[in-house]
Amino acid sequence: MIASACSAQSPKHRYEPANEPVVGGTLVFAKSKDANRLDPADVTDGESSAVTENVFDGLVQFKNGSTEIEPAIALRWDVAPDGKTYTFFLRPGVKFHDGTVCDAHAVKFTFDRQRRPLEGQIMEYWQSFFATSVGAVDVVDALTVRVRMQKRDATFLSKLAMFSMGIVSPSAARKWGADFSRHPVGTGPFRFVAWKPNEKIVLAANPEYWGGRPYLDRVIFKPVLENSVRLLELEIGGVGGEAGVAGMDGINPDDIPRVQANPELQLLSDAGLNVGYLALNTQRPPLDDRRVRQALNFAIDKRNLLKAFFSDGKLGVVAKNPMPPILWGHADELADYPHDPARARQLLAEAGHGGGLSLTLWAMPVARPYMPLGLKIGEVLQEDLREVGIKAEIVTHEWATYLDKMSNGDHTAALIGWVGDYGDPDNFLYTFFHSANARKGSSSNYAFYKNPAVDKLLDAARESADEKQRAALYRRVQAVVHDEAPWVPLFHARQMAVLRRDVRGYRLQPTGSKLFHKVWLDAGSARVRAGKGAVWPLAPGRAASEQREGRITRAGERGSGRRGRAPDS
Repeated sequence: MIASACSAQSPKHRYEPANEPVVGGTLVFAKSKDANRLDPADVTDGESSAVTENVFDGLVQFKNGSTEIEPAIALRWDVAPDGKTYTFFLRPGVKFHDGTVCDAHAVKFTFDRQRRPLEGQIMEYWQSFFATSVGAVDVVDALTVRVRMQKRDATFLSKLAMFSMGIVSPSAARKWGADFSRHPVGTGPFRFVAWKPNEKIVLAANPEYWGGRPYLDRVIFKPVLENSVRLLELEIGGVGGEAGVAGMDGINPDDIPRVQANPELQLLSDAGLNVGYLALNTQRPPLDDRRVRQALNFAIDKRNLLKAFFSDGKLGVVAKNPMPPILWGHADELADYPHDPARARQLLAEAGHGGGLSLTLWAMPVARPYMPLGLKIGEVLQEDLREVGIKAEIVTHEWATYLDKMSNGDHTAALIGWVGDYGDPDNFLYTFFHSANARKGSSSNYAFYKNPAVDKLLDAARESADEKQRAALYRRVQAVVHDEAPWVPLFHARQMAVLRRDVRGYRLQPTGSKLFHKVWLDAGSARVRAGKGAVWPLAPGRAASEQREGRITRAGERGSGRRGRAPDS
């Protein structure tokens, strides 16, 4: 179950929200890296999906602050008794940002284009989550679409809420082809305006949005590589009347007391649906030997890492399994590998490496929620491995290249992680360990782990509608994976964001999404245009309390399973 979000500020520094939302202003959000692409179906990383989720809508979406499903483009849906046919009834009057109508033909186009990628496209999420289960997509009438499944999939509706299934404008996609990634057109609360690579991505409010016009006029995503520099820009705020950075993620643990002591800032923190890990490529020597993989698990002192990089457990917990303990089906009964260098050396000797061995250790070049300082964490791992006779050469690449090379299996051991796309164990275990996802060039199974017995368990869990049965199957998968050690699970981080005190309505999402539809700036904010602020009418059917800052909805209390986030990813 996802814990309720809370502010980590002291009471005297907590900034109370305005009574009513205010229209106007520009919010600049600083993140660690620029987007790679903006075609939702071809996105695999969180830096890209942070943008696309504000531009596109799916048939369904997650409730704000939750992983529960609610209507989006689809007003309602029916599921056949056999669980293999879904009929979606669409919201009338929805238009794309280019003025064309969003109808059943657009939904069918969105599904079908992912089956046949153009040159330069991969559509990795379709391959990982839909290719083996979704069959024909039929237009019944202008506002009705039917999806026929090849087999039952208990996670289908949850997966439809992922960023990759944003409905795209057929006109724009046909016009731009593979370059649609640079000219995205959706139905979302914000429309794409401009992208200056490595400088900014600009979005503008969609005044005709079906869910009500956003309060903000513009949102700007600004890449700032260093955590400390992002924080400094946030502290400075706007200069000379210009909108400065008003929000950021990726904070150095040592800087949290500094944030808490600053009355101009607010810190949001919540349990994270994520995992940071060391992927061990089981297809490349010496990691094709289970004993060597187990030796790495014994060699690494995870509690030392937690102390050094997660404020001694205040900002995260040690991971012993590939999925976070807040998710149902977690195998609590499994004992973690203890830090035992002697046992690591013994296993290496049994595997024929008593004299030591060498390997490359890839370390992430960017800050991610599950890995705040990838290169420094790599250096600590390097020392742990040296202690047991493993010489690890640290390697890194530009972020997009890093992900592409990992997907192709070019690594031996690599630091990476995952932010959950939906609240279901399938999103972690099937994604990481099913052999169908160990495809060079589009792999989310970065260990390239293949085990027919595990495949069978994962397939059975996906097709079952019984949550207790599914949980038991997932615990069996975790037990096998724990023994075969295709990973070194490292930690589950708390998710955090830091905002200027005049930012209202921003909520942490379990999936790590950054959503700005219901965010506003206080009337006195320098970011709100002088004299233009006004209370905006509520969207039809929306309660005032729903549009103001409030408690995070508790998630996970449902039969089955964001912003992957992808295997960045």
